[in-house]
Amino acid sequence: MKDKTIIAKAGISFGSALAIAISWHAHQSILWAIIHGLFSWFYVIYFAFTR
Repeated sequence: MKDKTIIAKAGISFGSALAIAISWHAHQSILWAIIHGLFSWFYVIYFAFTR
């Protein structure tokens, strides 16, 4: 059970970092990077389908 929790947290962290990096590259705004980091994987998937 503990291993699944660690994997889930790592996935959430990676998703947030990826969303922030994509957002910064696209908008170069700290505010948008924070907002997109909160949405994490939803923004990454949205970006992948719209680009």
